[in-house]
Amino acid sequence: MDIEKIKEKFKITGDFHTHSVHSKVGPYIHGKGKIIENVAAAAFKGLKEVAITDHGPADFYGLSLKKIPEMRADIAEAIKAFPRVKVYLGVEADIVDTPNGLDISKEDFALFDFVNAGYHYVPNCHMIKNWLAFRFPCPSGIKESLRKQNTERIIKALTCNDIRILTHPGDKAYIDTHAVAKACEETNTLVEVNARHRHPNCEELRIYAGYDVKFVISSDAHSPEKVGRYAKSMQLALSAGITPDRIVNIEETGK
Repeated sequence: MDIEKIKEKFKITGDFHTHSVHSKVGPYIHGKGKIIENVAAAAFKGLKEVAITDHGPADFYGLSLKKIPEMRADIAEAIKAFPRVKVYLGVEADIVDTPNGLDISKEDFALFDFVNAGYHYVPNCHMIKNWLAFRFPCPSGIKESLRKQNTERIIKALTCNDIRILTHPGDKAYIDTHAVAKACEETNTLVEVNARHRHPNCEELRIYAGYDVKFVISSDAHSPEKVGRYAKSMQLALSAGITPDRIVNIEETGK
């Protein structure tokens, strides 16, 4: 199905993975829009829901948990300006080697409306190895060792925490897709079809589709104009054999 037909037949109702200026370090701003600008974009595109999910604190451009009250105040301002859009404060936590497998503790979960989680190139030895292996030729033994470690860490994070969305699985780190899909099935975790990254790709999505999991399409917007983008991701999902009823934030227009 071509993109224009998809836009005519389907619409996105909520975007649960967007970044704001709170994803930053020093002068470097990872997310380009203010919270109210992301919400305004969601309202303009007719979304019912949107989430602000800046990176976890272990990330190079992760948010400071001390900023949560400021972010809550920004969200309150945005809700006042755009009352038809339900706005959530989430986080895209990093999967790391900690007791619960994330860079936020179980106690920190109470600060957020929900928690997404994924792999990112945080400054540690394990992820530096992943970065090198993902970009340059490397011995198959090293790749398989990393795949095993990455998969084990994802499964640990999913089983130790109540994670809503596993973000862009397979991007930035080799994984055993079948094992991760099974873990998502067992923990009722949504598998993301990401509009910004190349993974999961069509072949990988076909594997996830073979398990009893639900999917979510996310813009992974780093600027307000990207909030709510979905058409290419919807096209990818359909190509992988994922039926619309398995995507939690997509509605058919009836056209």
